[in-house]
Amino acid sequence: MPALDDTDLATLIAERAAALEPELIEIRRDIHQHPEGARMEHRTTEVVAARLERSGLEPRRLEGTGLICDLAPTGVDHIAARTKRRVILRADLDALPLTETSGLSFASTNGYSHACGHDVHTAVVLGAGLVLADLVREGKIDVSVRLLFQPAEEVQPGGANDAIAAGVLEGYDEVYALHCDPKIDVGSIGSRIGPITSASDTVTVTIAGDGGHTSRPHLAGDVVFALGQVITQAPSVLGRRIDPRAGVNLTWGAVEAGKAANAIPSRGMVTGTLRCLDENAWQQAEELLEEVIAQIVAPYGVDIEVEITRGVPPVVNDEPNVARLDDAARRLFGPQSVVLTEQSLGGEDFGWYLQHVDGAMARLGVRTPGGRSYDLHQSDFVVDERAIRYGVGLLSGIAALAGPTGSASAGPAQIPVG
Repeated sequence: MPALDDTDLATLIAERAAALEPELIEIRRDIHQHPEGARMEHRTTEVVAARLERSGLEPRRLEGTGLICDLAPTGVDHIAARTKRRVILRADLDALPLTETSGLSFASTNGYSHACGHDVHTAVVLGAGLVLADLVREGKIDVSVRLLFQPAEEVQPGGANDAIAAGVLEGYDEVYALHCDPKIDVGSIGSRIGPITSASDTVTVTIAGDGGHTSRPHLAGDVVFALGQVITQAPSVLGRRIDPRAGVNLTWGAVEAGKAANAIPSRGMVTGTLRCLDENAWQQAEELLEEVIAQIVAPYGVDIEVEITRGVPPVVNDEPNVARLDDAARRLFGPQSVVLTEQSLGGEDFGWYLQHVDGAMARLGVRTPGGRSYDLHQSDFVVDERAIRYGVGLLSGIAALAGPTGSASAGPAQIPVG
């Protein structure tokens, strides 16, 4: 059967995404009601694997949790197949250790919740896989696609490094992902060339001294006072030693020191996150931070230990891949469907994939038009489930359509809202 042109293919993708919507919503609700934490996503992995197997595909479990699935008829060597493009579509499986307060009929009750939308991401990649698998079987597209359902995105170090070590990128040229955005209306896609998320490390500073009575601070290394100087001065010093255009941000989240009002403790600790939009500045900030903190506390006669836990690099979208993403969205949803999204200081381990393979991440609008803007990582987070069909259409289109030609605005195959 001859391949379709992009207009006909976009229409077919839109129709099949819409047809799958009811089933994908049910799958999403099932995953949502039974969330699992990082590296514990056994049930979620099996739900996805079972649906892929029912469609005749052969998913392969990763070590522990997560899976990959190559879209090709049974018995075909997918990676060795000669195709125009080799594309990975990635979803993340894990939930947050957060008690849900959404009031949904399918809300979680186990102390975890999908407050970052990973249940939506999973349903979207699953749906795109089902659409694309049929198109591959029918000979309508010439592309190799790997579905990657990755565990442990919400922890550091995240599951992306484990997946890369397992070889999931080998033989592939491009990787794409979507992330729910409750600030963007359903039906729209947030796009950005270059950094879209931030590098993120965990920083812990431990300060030790002799301890003593608060009436005699000159006889003791004043741990609490030294901690206070680190808390207030370290972010400011970094802002004067590193180019501010890099978006370096050091923010403290917890501090512990002492129990009594009249006793100087012998030990205290502050912990927080170091974030940066520029990879070179990220490396510089890590190297500089210990030096800065040592200089800050030098006058106070205390000992310090600075521990930096490497988290994730920034997600830096490649321009050609963003162009392909934007083109697919406009063909499927209309010329006004793509909006410029803001840079975020949130971390995403998708950045590790882009250290090895070209690709891009887009924001998937999940806000009901005119409705409330929820926030990610909050216990009452709710999405407009119509976003699933848009995500399925977009990821299918990224893989299947030829790419930017300059005529993407002509006759888009609209996926209607409602």
